[in-house]
Amino acid sequence: MTSTATRIGTGTAVRAQDLHRTYGHGGSAVRALRGVSVDLSPGTFTAVMGPAASGRTTLLHCLAGRDRPSRGSVRWGGTEVTRLPERRLAELRRERAGFVSRAFNLVPSLTVEENVGLLAGRDRAREVLARVGLAGYERHRPGQLSGDRQQRVAIARALVARPDVLFADDPAGALGPAAGLEIAALLRAGADREGQTCVLVTDDPVAAAYADRVLLLAEGRLVDELCRPDTARVRERLGR
Repeated sequence: MTSTATRIGTGTAVRAQDLHRTYGHGGSAVRALRGVSVDLSPGTFTAVMGPAASGRTTLLHCLAGRDRPSRGSVRWGGTEVTRLPERRLAELRRERAGFVSRAFNLVPSLTVEENVGLLAGRDRAREVLARVGLAGYERHRPGQLSGDRQQRVAIARALVARPDVLFADDPAGALGPAAGLEIAALLRAGADREGQTCVLVTDDPVAAAYADRVLLLAEGRLVDELCRPDTARVRERLGR
């Protein structure tokens, strides 16, 4: 199928303007985002951080087209995704974006290679599995793998179709710091080698230091930003 939108290239890969997201109505309404604007350049790695209820996951889901803002717009290249019908939006997500969450969402009856190869051929599946450190595990089933290896399978599945943008919602949240650093390193490599735009929600300042930029949210607002971060600076800003 030929896309009606241009593929993301030079310039801005993802642009969010004045994003607001409110859940509920009246006195029980929760304002998760309050006027957030951000530009993400192609081939860059951005970490999104903040305390509980800061709006970081809501921002990620709006950027990824998995949630619609109450007000504001999100563009992928020249396409405004916030105005697309649901069916076209689903097609665009499949064509351009990969998404990884804490839930692995693997098919337990399929092998690792089959889980990844659903969206590509066998050779490409094996290539990406080797890239995420799973060469030799192609014939295993998800239940035979540790949690961090299952998450690597989920990342390989997100990478196999060569998405323009890869969104990761705290994928190592239940796996521990070591897994978080491995995932951050994989996203760093995706930005550097494949030219992908990577966005990671994380609690870990060490993992965030792999990024080109860290966005800090609080109470639904973008309150700070670090370019070329290091672990100490991230910790210091979070401490504020």
